[in-house]
Amino acid sequence: MPEQSNDYRVVVFGAGGVGKSSLVLRFVKGTFRESYIPTIEDTYRQVISSNKTICTLQITDTTGSHQFPAMQRLSISKGHAFILVYSVSSRQSLEELKPIWQTIKEIKGAELPNIPVMLAGNKCDESPEIREVSAAEGQAQAQAWGVSFMETSAKTNHNVTQLFQELLNMEKNRNVSLQVDGKGKKKKEKVVKDGGEASASGREKCLVM
Repeated sequence: MPEQSNDYRVVVFGAGGVGKSSLVLRFVKGTFRESYIPTIEDTYRQVISSNKTICTLQITDTTGSHQFPAMQRLSISKGHAFILVYSVSSRQSLEELKPIWQTIKEIKGAELPNIPVMLAGNKCDESPEIREVSAAEGQAQAQAWGVSFMETSAKTNHNVTQLFQELLNMEKNRNVSLQVDGKGKKKKEKVVKDGGEASASGREKCLVM
């Protein structure tokens, strides 16, 4: 499926095993898998309306590996909004977001204040005994970066739709709102290399059908 200039592109970043794919699959398909399968890069598309015209919500689920820096930079350059995911049971996973955030700042530059970014503390259903990052610490990190914050659980479906809704609510250049009723056409395609061309960042407001 060719990329369209009016696609609204959300990119999901985070270390391996924090639940990026689980969040995306829970949101797009309403499913959850217990097993961990490392991602190279997957793209999910959902038909949405944009000021009463059709456009596409494109969610890119990136690799948690550091082996693909060119792919990471390409995703950032083409992204309209970002979700930075860590696991509340891994302080290291929060630390690993810091260089990604620096790269986003570097590439987006002056555009950054107008770009929706959510910091998501996933796996909040884990027992307090294995939690390494408190909600207050996650909130403090988000405030330091000037982004929004939410704790989520793909496993229990806690705050998953709200995460994407809040992200789109932050969009200043489009009037975006989520109203998921299961009618959206959802497609998945595997991306195996960092090809593709940057498309124009046309700004219309989007509504998920």
